[in-house]
Amino acid sequence: MSSAPLLNAATVGDTLEIRPTGSWTVINANLLESLFNAVTPQLAGAKRLRVDLAGVREIDTLGAWLLEKISRGAEQAGRPVTVTGIDERHAELIEDVRKVNRGERAARPRQNSVLARLEQAGRAAYGAVGEAAIFLQMLGAIGWALLGVLRRPRSLRLTSLVYQTWRIGWQAIPIMVLITFLIGAIIAQQGIFHFRKFGAESYVVDMVGILVLREIGVLIVAIMVAGRSGSACTAELGSMKMREEIDALTTMGLDPVEVLILPRIIALVIALPILAFLGSMAALYGGGLIAWLYGGMSPAIFIARLHEAVSVTHFEVGMIKAPFMALVIGIIACSEGLKVQGSAESLGRQTTTSVVKSIFLVIVLDGLFAVFFASIGM
Repeated sequence: MSSAPLLNAATVGDTLEIRPTGSWTVINANLLESLFNAVTPQLAGAKRLRVDLAGVREIDTLGAWLLEKISRGAEQAGRPVTVTGIDERHAELIEDVRKVNRGERAARPRQNSVLARLEQAGRAAYGAVGEAAIFLQMLGAIGWALLGVLRRPRSLRLTSLVYQTWRIGWQAIPIMVLITFLIGAIIAQQGIFHFRKFGAESYVVDMVGILVLREIGVLIVAIMVAGRSGSACTAELGSMKMREEIDALTTMGLDPVEVLILPRIIALVIALPILAFLGSMAALYGGGLIAWLYGGMSPAIFIARLHEAVSVTHFEVGMIKAPFMALVIGIIACSEGLKVQGSAESLGRQTTTSVVKSIFLVIVLDGLFAVFFASIGM
């Protein structure tokens, strides 16, 4: 029958003698912890420690480890420890506990800073190659699914395509128009404020027209679509992946790319040029309104000056970029959605990654197009 544990401590000369008695098992865990905390302060004033285990009737791993902590603490402080009275029944357990974590920790080798930087660069390059491979794989899967739709037009999910176009395009019109209107107004206000110093307020029309039609209009719209619709696609596909709905489609003999991804990609390619056009018109309207109210330039003069400064080429440049930006946003959003694992944390992480990658690649693509059009004279 187990008895309550006790821990008697007495100082004899410069030696602290500890005599545990009773049952040192997990049943008395709370009491054992309090006994350990009570005796710990007495170890500071002793030069030697003697532990007599003759009175211990029962002991398990918890009790043995608490006694080992007392002994090990004294040893680490440089005080000799003597353990006596070990019962033969408990000797093996106490010896096993005593050997735990006795080995010295291997010193962590110091790494050369140059080699560490090279390793980081190598890992980053390897990761970039992997991401490029995933991008190309998704592009190939979409191309193959599109080829299948061209061969069998009835396989196109028309209802899904119309719904995605309505959601990505039509529902996004108010916020896109509002934001681009404000951007155009801000550009015009800043241009008039600075050009006025040189008496060249009329050149603000050239700046607003060229910037909006060639760069800012389509770029702002693409960034907003990436944050609004791209993140939604990633979250939707990620949720389907978590609930194993995509695996169910595969089991049913359906291609997830054709059923889920292709309608979203086509909807993005259709919607983004339309949104870019509407956004550009809204930005020009905002710039014209500010030029009228802030710069004293009538709408007729603004339109006439805009007609002289802007050609159809500037409009074409912006519209040509839009489908490619939509394709990049769709591929990134769908590929990140398919990477989601079985947790909400993974879903949030991949959604954030999708938005960041999409915005980054859209800006990079815009820069590449700028260099390309400059080289061909557009």
